[in-house]
Amino acid sequence: MLRKEFFVADFSSMSKEELELLLLSMKKELDDTRSELSSTITELSETKNRLNASESELDKAQCQLSVTENKLNNAEAKLSAANKEIEDKTRELEEAQVKIRALSEEVNRLVKAYEAKNEVVHKTIAEKFAPSSEKLAKDLIINEVENGTTDYETAEKKSRERIYQSINPSFNLEEQLALDYEWVRTFPLAKMTELGWIPAVTTPEEKINALLSFFQISTVKAWEDYYLRQQLKVSFRISLWGTKEPHAISAWLRRGEIQASEMEVAEFSDKALRESIPTMKALCAMHPADFAVRLQELCASVGIKLVYTPCLPKAPINGSTRRLNNVPCIQMSGRYKRNDIFWFTFFHELGHILLHGKKDIFLEDIDYADKQKNKEDEADAFASRTLLPVSAENEIIRRGDFSAEVIEQYATKYGIHPAIIVGRLQHKKLIPFTANADVFEKIDLFG
Repeated sequence: MLRKEFFVADFSSMSKEELELLLLSMKKELDDTRSELSSTITELSETKNRLNASESELDKAQCQLSVTENKLNNAEAKLSAANKEIEDKTRELEEAQVKIRALSEEVNRLVKAYEAKNEVVHKTIAEKFAPSSEKLAKDLIINEVENGTTDYETAEKKSRERIYQSINPSFNLEEQLALDYEWVRTFPLAKMTELGWIPAVTTPEEKINALLSFFQISTVKAWEDYYLRQQLKVSFRISLWGTKEPHAISAWLRRGEIQASEMEVAEFSDKALRESIPTMKALCAMHPADFAVRLQELCASVGIKLVYTPCLPKAPINGSTRRLNNVPCIQMSGRYKRNDIFWFTFFHELGHILLHGKKDIFLEDIDYADKQKNKEDEADAFASRTLLPVSAENEIIRRGDFSAEVIEQYATKYGIHPAIIVGRLQHKKLIPFTANADVFEKIDLFG
């Protein structure tokens, strides 16, 4: 820009040399101004180009937005159609469920009608004896043995024969013994004898008597009524009808009942149980040689019967929970012989006691029709967070160092046995199943 003094100067008083210098200065100023104007014009041109480019980008963005809106409208239309289809299918499913319920009710009505008719047929004969076959058997045996008219085995045989005759007037003892013996053959008698659950006997009739005595029943029908039909389902909401080996499973459960009946425990207290969990967890961390007995004592002090029952062939049950005479009972087999699995199973069963109903029975590692997956998942979650909280597990996984030394540090920090951490990492497939195997303690409940 030309300086102001150029326009107010008194040229008449200047010499020629001064005027020339002034002109040169003005020319330079004009050149600089022209240069500045040129740069400004260039900048303005670039700005205009940028604005044009921005407008072009904006146009493209608007086009893309329009395309996206069209896609969104199409997606909404498809979603609306899908929702309508779901509503239609839901309505069809509800209608089908109504039909199924109606059919189920009709089947139940027919079954009840058949059972009522069958009951009427035998009622007159049955009423001549005791109101239940179990009471009849015991009364007949006691009466005849006390009167000295026969020995115990003969009286038991005669009483059972009378029971069968009360149910079926055309009863034939030899035929019934053959049928009963077929039932006996479905049980793992050799193992049950080896474990001392039943006496060592040889003849078919002796084996029948031994097994009936073990179950405290008088007929095979009584066993079927309890374990395969309605009685177990009424008591515990399940039936063994759908299991692969109901006979072996029933024997394992019955042995647990016998063991529980021999125990005395305090009155059950939910509060006392929850307060004892840290002590149980500490026992898991220390893993003393007598941990199994000490755990039983802890459970007994809060009103839980904990029994250890060896596995039977064809009944690979790891644990079970139910209430016997309204007393919570945990039955464990220790079949995997590893401390991390033992403790997870124990706290899983404890979760069932604290979280679920009094009329449920839970069988671990066994599939059955009435199994409630949601309750099993809840018990799993309870065991997991009790042994190793989610925050602790996430901390260990984030660090990513699964060496024996680091795992030992975390075990100390969280007051748990290192086998629990290793077992969890193996279960999540973060380490091989062969890794850190030396941290596991071998469990032998019956050694």
